[in-house]
Amino acid sequence: MNTITLIEKLQQETVLAKDEYIYLIENCSEKDREILAAKAREIRESYYHKDVYIRGLIEFTNYCKNNCYYCGIRAKNRNAKRYRLQPKEILECVEEGYLLGFRTFVLQGGEDNAYSDKEIGHIILEIKKRHSDCAVTLSVGERERDVYLYWHNCGADRYLLRHETASKDHYEKLHPEDLFFERRMQCLWDLKEIGYQTGAGFMVGSPFQTAGHLAADLLFLKDLNPHMVGIGPFIAQKDSPFAQYVDGTLEQTLLLLSLIRLTLPKVLLPATTALGTIHPQGRELGILAGANVVMPNLSPASVREKYQLYDNKICTGEESAQGLQSLAGRIEAIGYHIVTARGDYAF
Repeated sequence: MNTITLIEKLQQETVLAKDEYIYLIENCSEKDREILAAKAREIRESYYHKDVYIRGLIEFTNYCKNNCYYCGIRAKNRNAKRYRLQPKEILECVEEGYLLGFRTFVLQGGEDNAYSDKEIGHIILEIKKRHSDCAVTLSVGERERDVYLYWHNCGADRYLLRHETASKDHYEKLHPEDLFFERRMQCLWDLKEIGYQTGAGFMVGSPFQTAGHLAADLLFLKDLNPHMVGIGPFIAQKDSPFAQYVDGTLEQTLLLLSLIRLTLPKVLLPATTALGTIHPQGRELGILAGANVVMPNLSPASVREKYQLYDNKICTGEESAQGLQSLAGRIEAIGYHIVTARGDYAF
């Protein structure tokens, strides 16, 4: 077994055995990673050319009923400065984003029961009424199947729900006892069955993670075949139980981006904010590793710094929607370009 042979096999078959993924994750040199990235770019350009899709991220609440051990907005974090946006404020963010050129809006928040299912449904309906040419993506955690169906019927196009890890033993080390691996997985299958463009994903370098866990993630993604995959490095949060753990690395995250692109050639793959947080050129490097989506922040400036899933999160300047022109220039500099489009999955 050697890395070059496995890279060629992955390019041809788009899936490897678990031990083969483990070998690549553990043994890829810098040169190997460059080869993988070049092949990942070739594949993404065959479906999406040089286009980079933008999503307007609206983080509308940082209240959450859960206590995931890695998260800065967990319910037990008494140091979090909490906020909720009113429906009117969310719609104002959409209006601003539309004028800036966004045609996809991502409504993201903690699992906050202060918003009723119908209230979120009404927000979706109003966005689609005002802007029928736009896509609405939700990222609000685990819900019952009938709620997912209701929101889809209201017009929600996509749903992001990171699985966090495809290994039950690892999941239980990252979450308290009232959160269940089986339920998270069922939610993802429900979303796909209902007809959402579905997004899964995981943290790279999270506590207790092994190459075997990452290989299991890749095999799970191949099985689920989601339309979107969001990954980023684990970054410790000072008020969480994992405050003292070491952050994930840029190199391993870029490697996983390339492996995901080769495993799921048509996937919508963001260069995430977390990647930009650990390296000043993180987003550009993510695109060069096979990513084709960026998600600038459209939340009101007054609340951006309060949505602290992890420490030192970037949320202003070129990471904000208002800095889109500057971000576009940086992406142009590496040979790609931001496009004004919904940026749907290449079915």
